[in-house]
Formats: sequence, structure tokens, C-alpha cells
Amino acid sequence: MRWAGLALALAACDPTAPPGDGSMAAGGAGTGGAAVGSGGGTGAGGGSDSGGAAIGGAGGAPTSSSGGNTSGGGAGGTSSSGGQGSGSGGLDGSSGGSGGGGSSGGSPGSGGTLATFQNPLNESHGSDPWMLYYEGQYYLAATTWGDTLTMKHGATIAELKAADTEIIWQDPTASRCCNMWAPEFYLLDGGSGLRWYHYYTAGDGDDLGTQRLHVLESAGTDPMGPYSYKGQLLDYWAIDSSLLEVDGDYYLMFSAWDGPTQNTWIIAMDNPWTVSGNRTLLTAPTYAWEQEGSDSVNEGPAALYEGGRTFVTYSASQCADPGYKLGLLEFVGTDPLDEADWTKSATPVFSATNGAYGPGHNGFFRSPDGTEQWLVYHATTNSSGSCWTDRTTRIQKIEWNQDGTPSFGEPFATSTTLTVPPGE
Repeated sequence: MRWAGLALALAACDPTAPPGDGSMAAGGAGTGGAAVGSGGGTGAGGGSDSGGAAIGGAGGAPTSSSGGNTSGGGAGGTSSSGGQGSGSGGLDGSSGGSGGGGSSGGSPGSGGTLATFQNPLNESHGSDPWMLYYEGQYYLAATTWGDTLTMKHGATIAELKAADTEIIWQDPTASRCCNMWAPEFYLLDGGSGLRWYHYYTAGDGDDLGTQRLHVLESAGTDPMGPYSYKGQLLDYWAIDSSLLEVDGDYYLMFSAWDGPTQNTWIIAMDNPWTVSGNRTLLTAPTYAWEQEGSDSVNEGPAALYEGGRTFVTYSASQCADPGYKLGLLEFVGTDPLDEADWTKSATPVFSATNGAYGPGHNGFFRSPDGTEQWLVYHATTNSSGSCWTDRTTRIQKIEWNQDGTPSFGEPFATSTTLTVPPGE
């Protein structure tokens, strides 16, 4: 549903994507050119977890620009020059960077070489990651499997990797105290100004059948909080909440059981903490590659917007199986609640290779300069697969096929050196 005055401050948005209500370009770019290098390279019981639940390149030659880093507009907005700015953007999984000269790996305004890094971004507890760049900082959250929600942040990928996680939420309520999974955070205006809404799955810690979807609301616009509990989204077992925007209307995507299969569903939203109407099916595990392991599973949906088109990735097969992988949907009609208005790839789009097993449950974020879309996902080095805390968070740049569809390539080995997202 449409939310009055809604702005999704996740910035540096796709300039061809349709704006949501109230989405505006915010801020401009600083002075002093930032060196920008274009990254090359090619390159789970119940559904996934025990007890019946699921959790789901070398860079190109750098160039210098006179406008500094851009900050994002709303979905469809672009930044304007002048002044230091932060981004206010859309549901494209990106966020506004602040302006200012300088470059990563070079002197301000002089070009230089972009810094490099190797995956993973954490050594453990890195599953179901969600990552954004917002006002000069990367923010990363992942499943804790415990009684806290945590996040870490840093101005560069190097700082993010080195940062300690910080507790942003702990809940004394027994029914939702524990097994906190699949965090996602969005900057939305639900009617009282911009607030971060932090979506997650949690239960009582003893029975995985108690897992439900919950949402927190921040007191201001700091992604680190403080937060207060806003509500439970559904009254039945469901996991892996994620938001979708289509033409200014907003929908909750999630995973839940229907008979012998764990499917991905969609339902309309009245505001960031309230759903309305009935759920409808988005995708069910109908292909053999979606049925590997002990269960047939579609979970962990995430929306991707590019060139005026809307895609949704999802994770397929049981999460503890090394064949856990990503599938792809595209919205091609007018009603997101109509399964017939979506097309589904007959083959997986991102699968295990290069010592990265079970790559899945992903999100998306834009580079600090807004020019690139990046994939954030988890994988394990355990060749038998894993749905536990030994999964780690990895990132890599998304390429685009000539037909406008995303090309995720292959998961890189942890020994591969990658160029950082441009605009750091």
C-alpha cells in the first residue's frame, strides 16, 4: 500500500527506477574529485535449519571527477552538485554517501588506485547478511543465532572488516527473545518522519516452530539506533522478511510452509509495521535444483531494481546443503500479488564453486558513488554445506547482461583479491 510521505533513504538510486511517494533527491556532491575505478572481474528443518525452521577482478583504470562522490536521490532521483550531501533514496538496496574530495588509495582529486580486499567480511556468524552504504558508512548486519541483533559499520571495506559488532537490540519478552535471524533495515517514513525499520525473525529459543516476523523502529536516523519494538507482522510461522516497492506501493515478502514445501510469499503493507489482505504465492520449489537436501525450499527473497525493471532473488534448497543457491524472478506485469505477473528463471543464477559452498540468502547495495550494484551473500568453506555460524559474509560486484538481466557470475574464492566499490 502507499504510505503518505514515504521516503526510502537508501540512496544513490537507480535513476531509471520509478520514484515512491515522497522520494526526493537529497544533498549534492562535495568539491574535490574522488578517484573512481570500475571494478572488473568475472568473475536449510522445516526449510533449512534443524527443528523445522529455515534461515533461510581487477579494477579498471581509475578516473577522477570534479564533483566528488554523488549522493543519492529517491528511486529515480539523481544528485546535484554543490555542498556536502547525504542521500535519500529508494528500495534498491543502496544508500547515500556524503560528498567530499579524496580517493581510496590515492591523493584527493588526483586519481590513484582503488583499494582492494578479500572476502569474507567476518570470520563467523555471517549468514543472511544485509548491507547498505549510508552517509559515508557501510552498515552490515547478519544472523546471530542468539538473543541479540547486532550490526557493525565502517567508512571503508577495510574498516568494516576490522570493526567489532555492536548490540542494537535485546528483547526480554520470552516469546521473541531468541534465535534472531535474517535482519534487514530500511529508512522509511511511516508518518512520523524518517526512521529505520529493522525487520528480523525470532522465537522463544526452545522451539523453532515459534519463529515469527518482527520489526523495530529507530528513534532517529542513526542505523545503530536506539530502537524500540514496533510489532509482529504475521500471526503464523514465517521467516526472512524483505520489502518490495512497485510504483510507490509496498509489499512484504517472506517464506512460510504450505504442506510439504517451504515457499516464498508476498502480502501488501499499510505501513512499515502492518500488513493487509491475504498472502499470495510468489514462488514454490518446483525445479529439482530447488529440492536438494532434506527439504524443498524457496526462502530469503531480496528485491533488485535496475533500468526500470524489478527483479527478486531467492534462495533455493535446504540451507545446510552445499547446493543451496540463488534463483531469480522478474516482475513483468502490473500486479505484484498475481503470481502470473512474475517470470521465473528455469536455472539457478548463483551456485557453489571455487570453494564457496551454499552461497545464498543475499541482499544488494550500491557502491558509495552510486554507479555499481553489489551482491552481499553468505557461503561456507565446508564442502558438506552448513546452516550454522560458520557461514561468512561475502560481497562482489554485479554485472549486467545485454538483455538487461543481472549477471551474478560465480562466487569468488576467499583467496581472490577484489577492488573495493568505487567512491570510497
